[in-house]
Amino acid sequence: MSTQKVLIIAEAGVNHNGDLEKAVELIKVASAAGADFVKFQTFKAENIVSRKAKKAAYQIQNMHDNESLQFNMLKNLELDDDAHHFLIEECKKHDIAFLSTAFDVEGIDYLETLGLSIFKSPSGEITNRPYLERIASLGKPIILSTGMASFVEVEAAIQVLNENGVKKDDITVLHCNTEYPTPMKDVNLHAMNWMSEKLGVSIGYSDHTLGIEVPIAATALGAKVIEKHFTLDRTLPGPDHKASLEPDELKSMVLGIRNIELAISGDGIKKPTESEKKNIEIARKSIHAKRDLIIGQIISENDLIPLRPGSGISPMEWNKVIGKRVTKSCNAFELITWDMFE
Repeated sequence: MSTQKVLIIAEAGVNHNGDLEKAVELIKVASAAGADFVKFQTFKAENIVSRKAKKAAYQIQNMHDNESLQFNMLKNLELDDDAHHFLIEECKKHDIAFLSTAFDVEGIDYLETLGLSIFKSPSGEITNRPYLERIASLGKPIILSTGMASFVEVEAAIQVLNENGVKKDDITVLHCNTEYPTPMKDVNLHAMNWMSEKLGVSIGYSDHTLGIEVPIAATALGAKVIEKHFTLDRTLPGPDHKASLEPDELKSMVLGIRNIELAISGDGIKKPTESEKKNIEIARKSIHAKRDLIIGQIISENDLIPLRPGSGISPMEWNKVIGKRVTKSCNAFELITWDMFE
């Protein structure tokens, strides 16, 4: 997948807490912030987790329910078919594209019936061959998150995608760290470009740090896709709220990315820009007389001084002026011109 514009995915995920009104508010926030996609999660708890699977430490800490198992948490966060169709319509109303991540083959097939143009593979499925084979078989562009993965595992996942019909041009690999929030020391942002060089694919970054600095830095380093969790309120109970941006922060992140996008869009040739040309004469200096100059005088260094404006002879011509004979008198601090000399 290739795009000149950085694709910004506002990850609502399960931050709706199973409440469709909150989900709609998340859509409105993502749209108002200027994100390209708002992304939810598509799953049935019984298809992705056993009844005995434990929650991650951050999930236990953030849920405040003393429940150590994943199943009940996920069951309460499911979106049914009606919810999916409702949210797609809400996205259309608010002029933002709908996206969702599936966590099993059934979920992939379901999202395909909804007509998604892009599929997102989450970090946890990067070693799930049946999942990768199925998502590749759809022939759609794929965004592949790589949290917790070694390079060998990323390489193997891409090979499975290639073998099942997805060209490298249609794969974007997201560097990612699956810790909520990610410590800054573990971001390892240079791994993003390193993977791009080794794999020959488009790259991006899925962020779980606190704040907006790292996604903006990733944009400056060449990320083509940025994904970031957001919430209506970071104090809400739920597994991902604490590592998510609040509405104003999401808006600031999108603005920062768009500004960096402009800042790195030049041709790379160092030259004066149109906006600054008007300031050249004002900011630069030209050669002026440091004292009164009389006809017949031979110019020495002590006779000259660089002063603004830069409308006369450039101080880079300093040595060419020294030694000239004055043919036209000049008062101190007046502009020196070539017609004053022999």
